[in-house]
Amino acid sequence: MATHAKNTICLWYDRDAEQAARFYAATFPDSSVDAVHLAPGDYPAGKQGDVLTVEFTVMGIPCLGLNGGPGVTHNWAFSFQIATADQEETDRYWNAIVGNGGEESNCGWCRDKWGLSWQITPVALIQAISDPDPAAAKRAFDAMMQMKKIDIATIEAARRGSGVCKECLNEDFDSCACPKPEN
Repeated sequence: MATHAKNTICLWYDRDAEQAARFYAATFPDSSVDAVHLAPGDYPAGKQGDVLTVEFTVMGIPCLGLNGGPGVTHNWAFSFQIATADQEETDRYWNAIVGNGGEESNCGWCRDKWGLSWQITPVALIQAISDPDPAAAKRAFDAMMQMKKIDIATIEAARRGSGVCKECLNEDFDSCACPKPEN
């Protein structure tokens, strides 16, 4: 008999739990679809033989997708936060979610087409906004607040504070079109 995790995240889907689980398994490493369970009888959101639950793993986190019907929707209060190593990985996950019917939001957040929220968060961002220099952390934070998908180069330039336009966050202060302060 298979052992089950003591704590599993249960995610409610209208009827697409298996489709969502297969997308996550194909998109993220250390992810899989572990079991698909069919309903043994009719239930309010489906019929006997329909997919009722799907056991899956997202980056090592055990989850259960429940096809519970349209009565419950996801909201921003729950999200997966995916720490990325570089811009390529950030772009890959962001583009997979948004490009598969999802939607962009602010500060590295997006939603997949099933309404589940994701934070695609570069480790460089976490390091920058927790910089021991409060001014550097604030510059990085302010830069993040203007973004949808996180741009690591812009975050790092803002953190350094050298040559970054405070208005548009262009890394080359002299080449931006923003009005320059009078000396």
